[in-house]
Amino acid sequence: MSALLQLSRLIDRLSELIGRWVAWLVLAAVLISAANATARKLFNVGSNAYLEIQWYLFAAVFLLAAGYTLMRQEHVKIDVISGRFSKRTQIWIDIVGICLFLFPFVVIVIMYATPWALRAYEMHEMSSNAGGLIRWPVFALLPAGIALLGLQGISELIKRVAFLMGLVPDPTRKHQAKSAEEELAELLAREVAAKEEAALEARK
Repeated sequence: MSALLQLSRLIDRLSELIGRWVAWLVLAAVLISAANATARKLFNVGSNAYLEIQWYLFAAVFLLAAGYTLMRQEHVKIDVISGRFSKRTQIWIDIVGICLFLFPFVVIVIMYATPWALRAYEMHEMSSNAGGLIRWPVFALLPAGIALLGLQGISELIKRVAFLMGLVPDPTRKHQAKSAEEELAELLAREVAAKEEAALEARK
């Protein structure tokens, strides 16, 4: 079991890394949206490419951070029934849900979405909008994001089995007291501060 727990920790670190980097795409989408709106209002110029890149970035945030969201226990849960059970019963419900619903969903989506993305790549499929972007990168986000979700599902399954064996604390307990928006704002602030500090050091 120790080897599986080590695998779980590696998967969690990967999800954490991806989640932190994907957070920057939110800022990029906001800046592009603001620049596009300003150019349209002030100079009456714009491009469908700017609109589509915003959709691409939103898709990237939503899909690539799916595993990170699962790790942080931030997906919506309706526990009107399961909340009345003991913690061990709730963990068993999670295990059944991961095995019977999450993993089959991951396999089916990857099985159907991967050929779709490959076909778009081979055909160099472009947006039907004038000045639009190529489509295969955003199509590829679907199998990639779902694969990351499935990978995190493996980690969550390991942690829940380990909990039942008394090896780890409750994996469903949320560790952060701050909202996701507050954490994102703090993350971006730390990243900007680190870059400014590095720039100052480089000038010395």
